[in-house]
Amino acid sequence: MDLDRSATDGAEFEPSAGRFVDFNAAYADRFEHGGLPVEPSARVAVVACMDSRMPIFQILGMQYGEAHVIRNAGGVITDDVIRSLCLSQRYLGTREIILLHHTDCGLQRVSEDQLKSELQAEIGIKPWWSVESFSDPYVDTRQSIERLRLTPFVPHKDHIRGFVYDVDTGRLDEVTSG
Repeated sequence: MDLDRSATDGAEFEPSAGRFVDFNAAYADRFEHGGLPVEPSARVAVVACMDSRMPIFQILGMQYGEAHVIRNAGGVITDDVIRSLCLSQRYLGTREIILLHHTDCGLQRVSEDQLKSELQAEIGIKPWWSVESFSDPYVDTRQSIERLRLTPFVPHKDHIRGFVYDVDTGRLDEVTSG
């Protein structure tokens, strides 16, 4: 596996939750966004990678309450993402889906077979879920668009657009399907 495991092996790790809780106290003191409706005002759902270099609201110029943001490793269209989009559209009024993949994604460095073999050797069982690693974020974005178009559980498919975010420049590059 190409990922640097030294960053995750526990050495020199300092938990951050205390710092985040302190920040939250100050944030709550100046909080001005209470009372927003549960329905996103822009009627959009964003599916994005969990990468910490992607500040979704800033990338898209969004404000509180405008969008649902669904994130996972790779921004993969999994059963759980489809579940969330189904609920978002059926009960909370979203009608548009924006996919945000990005350059230099960690999933580009992971071998599904190798990870599953490592996990089986370490804990005695292979995961039942798919890692969904990929080599090209543009091809993967097209795959995600097509998965959404094919699922019967996402009723509104007229407004699906996919983009690759460049983590070095901050720019979005639209990906056309097919």
